[in-house]
Amino acid sequence: MNGPIKSKLSIMMFLEFFIWGCWFVTMGFFLSQAFSASDGNIGLAYSTQSWGAIISPFIIGLIADRYFNAEKVLAIIHIIGGGLLFMCSIAVGFSTFYPYILIYMILYMPTLALVNSIAFRQMEDPSKQFPKVRVWGTIGWIVAGLVISFYAWESKSILEYTFYLASIASILLGIFSFLLPKTPPKAKSTNPSISEILGLDALILLKDTRYLVFFISSILICIPLAFYYQDANMFLNEIQIAKTLEQSSILPSIGMANAAGIMTLGQVSEALFILLLPLFLNKYGIKKTLIVGMLAWSLRYVLFAFGDTGSNIWMLIFGIVLHGICYDFFFVSGQIYTDFKAGEKYKSSAQGLIALATYGVGMLIGFKMAGIITSKYVVKEMGEMIGHDWKEIWTYPAIFAAVVLVIFILTFKNEKIIVKK
Repeated sequence: MNGPIKSKLSIMMFLEFFIWGCWFVTMGFFLSQAFSASDGNIGLAYSTQSWGAIISPFIIGLIADRYFNAEKVLAIIHIIGGGLLFMCSIAVGFSTFYPYILIYMILYMPTLALVNSIAFRQMEDPSKQFPKVRVWGTIGWIVAGLVISFYAWESKSILEYTFYLASIASILLGIFSFLLPKTPPKAKSTNPSISEILGLDALILLKDTRYLVFFISSILICIPLAFYYQDANMFLNEIQIAKTLEQSSILPSIGMANAAGIMTLGQVSEALFILLLPLFLNKYGIKKTLIVGMLAWSLRYVLFAFGDTGSNIWMLIFGIVLHGICYDFFFVSGQIYTDFKAGEKYKSSAQGLIALATYGVGMLIGFKMAGIITSKYVVKEMGEMIGHDWKEIWTYPAIFAAVVLVIFILTFKNEKIIVKK
């Protein structure tokens, strides 16, 4: 992979995740402010990611892998996506917003596999070269959050600008994609079955008790994960400093300044901890690594429950920074473990299956539960909603993650895997 190709792939990754980071983090707060959307509707909007993850294998397996160059499919999807994001920005209510974001996510989620496919096909040694390209995706997400923070779109209640920005970036990536290295389809002569497309042929791996426990735990841990994606930004913008025990009302909301910008600390943490992951895996094994990841999920929700924008603001910041451990030590190490268990024959199918199970099924359940629980703890004064009882809300995912952790500790037997540094 020469320098110009590496530069093109890095720009592709930057824009791919910049687009997503522009609107996804702040969508919940946007919907509550712009449309007075219910928590259930906010959960419905976030669940479009899961529907996209479920439908994605069909788009990749039946179209991109068989008939068209990956870079051309990527270009067309992002140009169409730019139009859909623009329509989201001018929607006048949730009922008009939802169909646009649903169609958009069904189209966007397959592009995550497409950019990886384009990058891998240009690399001689993906294990060493891919992280140097993929890190630009994390940088793109960080820059998106910093732009929102710099222009104070949250505090000015003009978060529709996030969709304008994402729309422009999507069209730019669509045009730029035509300049990417040609990546022709690999499966011209084969007729994959539906089970192969969905990765269901990798179900044979579930005969291994260790992997079965990991697989079920992965689905379950994605349920509390959904609470973070759906509620964290809205929580930070809305969080209360104090609660008067003598009165039924909560004091007026005082949100965390530049919440979207501060949340990018999570992505900075992610980029740093991924460098430590191979060392940790090789020294302590997969079980302890996964345990640390699940423990971090439970701990971060406890910190969110007891944190505030006063003297306990350190709890909020620490909870955000824990994202690196939460994501890398469970999800990235889980992908590595899946790769290790699958072998060459089931490698692609197994990764597709775990993605379908976690980002599809697990988070779909999670977003539904998050919507129900968040709406249960709405705080009203004089009949008007003034916020949420976040301490009660964050208790649910904290306990759920802790229960999953205990079950995993008791049922999963450690296994030694070697990761190239």
